[in-house]
Amino acid sequence: MNKLDDTYFGGEVKKFFDLPIFNRVRKEDPITSHQAADSIKEVAPQHFRIILEALKEYGPMGKDGIALKTGLNPNAVSRRLPELQKLDLVTTTGKTVKSLSGREEREWKCL
Repeated sequence: MNKLDDTYFGGEVKKFFDLPIFNRVRKEDPITSHQAADSIKEVAPQHFRIILEALKEYGPMGKDGIALKTGLNPNAVSRRLPELQKLDLVTTTGKTVKSLSGREEREWKCL
């Protein structure tokens, strides 16, 4: 949990959103896209914490399992997992699990 504390509670997350890997909008996108991207900057750190807490409490899960346990939208979970992976906070297990639609999806775990 130390890395999460350093990243989230230490106020360091904003640094990561300014990196190219977290760009959520292009310069040429309409203003509404820029407004939406700005609004998610406040929510994403909360999503990070919620997802990490769920993975620690319940163990490895797919994005749909995480969404069910946390109440987050599956699309939000799907977006945050690769970002958490780039922060070296989660990784895939190499296994797949059934999604709510019956398709195979990657299983994720905390590092």
